[in-house]
Amino acid sequence: MKHGFAKIKTTFGIGALILILCSCSNASSPGAPSVSPSSPISSPPVTSVPSPSGSSPSETSSSEKPPSSDKDDISRLLESMTLEQKVGQLIIAGIDGTKFDEKMQQLITNQQVGGVILYKDNFSDLEGSVRLVNELKQGNADNPLPLFMSVDQEGGTVSRLPKDFAALPNAMKVGKTGKPELAEEMGGLLSKELRIMGFNMDFAPVLDVNSNPKNPVIGSRSFGTDAKLVADMGVAAMRGLQAGGTIAVVKHFPGHGDTSVDSHLELPTVPKTVEQLEKLEWIPFRAAIDQGADAVMIAHILFPSIDPDSPSSLSKAVITDLLRDRLGYDGVVITDDMTMGAIARNYGIEEAALQSFLAGSDLILVAHGYDTASQVYDKLLKAAQSGVISEARLDASLRRIISLKHQYKLSDDSIPIPTATALPNEEIKQWLSQLQ
Repeated sequence: MKHGFAKIKTTFGIGALILILCSCSNASSPGAPSVSPSSPISSPPVTSVPSPSGSSPSETSSSEKPPSSDKDDISRLLESMTLEQKVGQLIIAGIDGTKFDEKMQQLITNQQVGGVILYKDNFSDLEGSVRLVNELKQGNADNPLPLFMSVDQEGGTVSRLPKDFAALPNAMKVGKTGKPELAEEMGGLLSKELRIMGFNMDFAPVLDVNSNPKNPVIGSRSFGTDAKLVADMGVAAMRGLQAGGTIAVVKHFPGHGDTSVDSHLELPTVPKTVEQLEKLEWIPFRAAIDQGADAVMIAHILFPSIDPDSPSSLSKAVITDLLRDRLGYDGVVITDDMTMGAIARNYGIEEAALQSFLAGSDLILVAHGYDTASQVYDKLLKAAQSGVISEARLDASLRRIISLKHQYKLSDDSIPIPTATALPNEEIKQWLSQLQ
């Protein structure tokens, strides 16, 4: 049955699939399609998916107002989904180990998560790593949408893939060339690596301006200390990833470059005003939004002059009032990992996840702990069941998520185990020679 649906979706697209399903559905509501297995979903043409850039602020909250899209198709798909499936799509969760096991299957079956993130400890050799990715996708066969298969692959110290791949340098080394075309090629090479491994989402590039030399977490991950340079290089890298078919998640809004505390450990505080952020930190993010950013990651940083009570990742003032309404961004918003010390040591993770969603986030990243992911899922589900999360608010995020999955034609199809000759190592070496 899975392959039958795959063929229908690939050949006719989701609209035709919905019509076929509607014609044979026994759903109680008229015209509602039955829930289908995920396998690959075909996308409407990219031109039919709204670009997050260029949207003007609305009088109502952008987090409450769903973006215009293939409304009929997405509306029918939403009607076919249970509340449990909708809530699961809001979570990207981490896994333990290098082999597919019962815990991973339970995460996909019980929490029905919208995506998975892999860290370095989840990779073995080339064959074993691709097999794990394939088995995670196969485990998702009964869910209505394919998984976001995500990873942090920036280059430099933040590199997760097996050692079979030639090493890519950090962003600062690329930034020193001052050549955006090299950054765009880097994005393309990152995308090639990830697609060979079966990934479709990269938490990159870093758009933070390295303005504080004592910053313990950004440093060489930034393209540089000049906001215009970071904008030019970062947007080029983003475009390279996108052109290669990989969802690029720019980070870390509103800007992590001026922190002196590592948010993996503690909650940083930055005493900057909106006006100060606009003159430096937001220059790269504005450029990325103008060029069609797929997704924006929100940092765990407290800006007391903007919101004295909540860090950015939990703040409506930051996510909705500033990012969505003031900067006009209407794409997918994802949190940084909610299990980081900035949140875990200062807030309850489950409560923080709910607060973040209500503040305007679409995806909640829970990168460590099956129990934690389950508790976050339960918290969000209860909030949706009780009306704390309204149907309109939930569906607004689902529309963004579904639109992005359709735009990139995500699929749960298995990929072949790559050979050493299939890796882009020679291309990487040739590109590296241009950095000298």
